[in-house]
Amino acid sequence: MRYAYAVTAAMLLGGAAATVVTQSPLGAQVAQNAPSQMAAVAPRGAPMSFADLAAKLQPAVVNISTTQKVQVNRQQQNPFAGSPFEDFFRRFGGQGGGGSDDNGTPQTREAMSLGSGFIISADGYIVTNNHVISGVPTDQGKVTVSSITVTLPDRKEYKATVVGKDAASDLAVLKIQATNLPFVEFGDSTKTRVGDWVVAIGNPFALGGTVTAGIVSAIHRSIGSGPYDRYIQTDAAINQGNSGGPMFDLNGNVVGINTAIYSPSGGNVGIGFAIPAEQAKPVVLQLMKGERIHRGYLGVGIQELTDDVAAGLNLPKNRGAIISRVEPGQPAARAGVQQGDVIVKVNGQDVTPDNTLSYIVAGQAVGSRVRLDLIRNGKPMTLTAVLAERPPEDQLAATDGENGDASPDGTPNAPASVRNSLGLSLQTLTPQIAQQLGLASGLRGVVVTSVDASSDAGAKGLQKGDVILAIAQRPVATTAEAAAAVDAAKRANFKTVLLLVQRGNGPARYIGIDLMGK
Repeated sequence: MRYAYAVTAAMLLGGAAATVVTQSPLGAQVAQNAPSQMAAVAPRGAPMSFADLAAKLQPAVVNISTTQKVQVNRQQQNPFAGSPFEDFFRRFGGQGGGGSDDNGTPQTREAMSLGSGFIISADGYIVTNNHVISGVPTDQGKVTVSSITVTLPDRKEYKATVVGKDAASDLAVLKIQATNLPFVEFGDSTKTRVGDWVVAIGNPFALGGTVTAGIVSAIHRSIGSGPYDRYIQTDAAINQGNSGGPMFDLNGNVVGINTAIYSPSGGNVGIGFAIPAEQAKPVVLQLMKGERIHRGYLGVGIQELTDDVAAGLNLPKNRGAIISRVEPGQPAARAGVQQGDVIVKVNGQDVTPDNTLSYIVAGQAVGSRVRLDLIRNGKPMTLTAVLAERPPEDQLAATDGENGDASPDGTPNAPASVRNSLGLSLQTLTPQIAQQLGLASGLRGVVVTSVDASSDAGAKGLQKGDVILAIAQRPVATTAEAAAAVDAAKRANFKTVLLLVQRGNGPARYIGIDLMGK
């Protein structure tokens, strides 16, 4: 049947080729998928079987299980808390499962987690995801990992120690006491292309030694998981428990580490993500030596140049990153970078959604000098920064919080032109209003007192109590200044005006708002 299909396909292609020749003038452009164009690139057919490849690689792929202690409170664990069934649940449903004593003292319970990994040396070094072997807090309480067990395909079990782990890249290296182990090596993922065959091996749902195959669906994929989003996307089936397992090319090289899935249901829907080997290998080598991962750091808050922000700047979208915050005393500030600058290149590398500013800077050596090509107020500039070391992720996260939805009192006094153009009523931010909102003293701007729900500002989530610090990259400390900035944008025929907005004491963000009536 397969042979008959091949012959038929060949006949059809031959006929199509004849059609192209007879109907197209000499030298004319032909279809991208014309037989004459496809002859050199068309696949010669899928592999007849992945069995030999899987048999060779499976011995180096391991199961990783952890024993965790979860600290819980009775109110968190007992779904019947406060009801007549509370005592019944504690005596029957909750026994042996933790909870709390009658005084409400937190208790602990044990839990298990499962994942995958692969051996990278004969003496027992193993790569996996950080989230597989780390205690990740849950809504039930604090989690700590008490032990890690590695199970080989031949069912031998070993207790593992953590050599090193890095939360930012979600990578970890373990060590077991063993010798003469089968192992695999990293390949060159920079050569991986969309459409290439890949094979994933792991332990989904604790089903050991599961092999799946598919193609690379996309590269450099960003999924919003952090500053180093640069995943290989695949349609090879990846499920819970595959995390930390290897993704192989057809030459048996590890080109990725299976890390995440997109799944509304919790199961595979044909979209999985792997950390590219080019990104993982340098981190793994450092972790094996017991070294801490050092990354370059500029000290800025950034936003992508989305459609609305780009329109507000009259710049092309998806090229560059706009600086929403400059940390005092950090490399960017010392180099002269300002809030509102758009950095378009770092050391000659274009800043794009696939090659983000965070990713480029993190890959530079601490202490290195980098050239920053940027646009300020529509004019190109070049600055040089000396990079510092990126602080731990939890420390950075602490600076990015927001402070709720406080709102001011008072009568809006923004000119009608602002309300008609932006759909916002504004009031000058006075020290009294700032205190009422719980804002930092000394903050200068105008505070939103009402939002027209039918306006673009309303659609983009502006709220009563938000503070606008700048309009069209002009700082505004009074409603008169706000009106002047909006009028200037209208005279310049802007259809979208860029607002720098702060909510609570969180970081300020740029939002492009379409002018009403434009």
